[in-house]
Amino acid sequence: MDTDDFQPFEIIDGDYDGGMVLLADHAMNRLPARYGDLGLPEDAFRRHIAFDIGIEGLTRRLADILNVPAVLGCFSRLLIDPNRGEDDPTLIMKISDGAIVSGNHPITQEEWDFRLTTYHRPYHRAVEQTISRASASGRAPLVLSLHSFTPFWRETPRPWHAGVLWDTDDRVVVPLIEQLRLPGDIVVGDNEPYDGALRGDTMYRHCMIPGIPHTLLEVRQDLIGDEQGIEDWAQRLAPIFTTLNADPTLHEYKIFPSRTGPYPA
Repeated sequence: MDTDDFQPFEIIDGDYDGGMVLLADHAMNRLPARYGDLGLPEDAFRRHIAFDIGIEGLTRRLADILNVPAVLGCFSRLLIDPNRGEDDPTLIMKISDGAIVSGNHPITQEEWDFRLTTYHRPYHRAVEQTISRASASGRAPLVLSLHSFTPFWRETPRPWHAGVLWDTDDRVVVPLIEQLRLPGDIVVGDNEPYDGALRGDTMYRHCMIPGIPHTLLEVRQDLIGDEQGIEDWAQRLAPIFTTLNADPTLHEYKIFPSRTGPYPA
């Protein structure tokens, strides 16, 4: 595929007046042809270092069930990570979970800027435009960002089935964790296995700064690694997301301070 016809994002249309937007930063493991395999073996692109396993399918299924718009990232995070700020040193990784990415090192400033301009920024423009379209009625949309995580880190098992990540805006977090835990059959992490306060990431940029209700939901990859797992989690999450979306307080603009420090002027 030629660079000129590589689409860095995909927008799934839905009811833009419905009040909800889904995001999937790491939905795909694809690379433009000009980058080959970045010096990595083929199996690296089946690992979590390349994309969030199961999230493309889960996002598509939820968007279909809920009839809501969604934005998918179409390039591998190994090329450039859309869930990092432009000045984040981990934006383009040289080593990822033990894998040396020779196609990313050394890298010139020209190439760094090219990846920002050609892939990272167009994705974020698509997110911005989709959220803007969903807020045309004057009320804030509910933004839910979907990710997945590995069942082990190194050799340490991760007991959580899902994790809810957040900075200081807990408006969505509290009812979402409550609803996820209600059946009593899964372990839900609160800012586990990661901390949700990351300066410049997607939620910071598109939700924290403008005061839009949001959260980032991580699902363990082995639970959504096949079609049945995806369907099971879509059926689990869809009614919860519907309940959240029906709450008028989750459609109000309110700016919360970030644990990462003051917002840019």
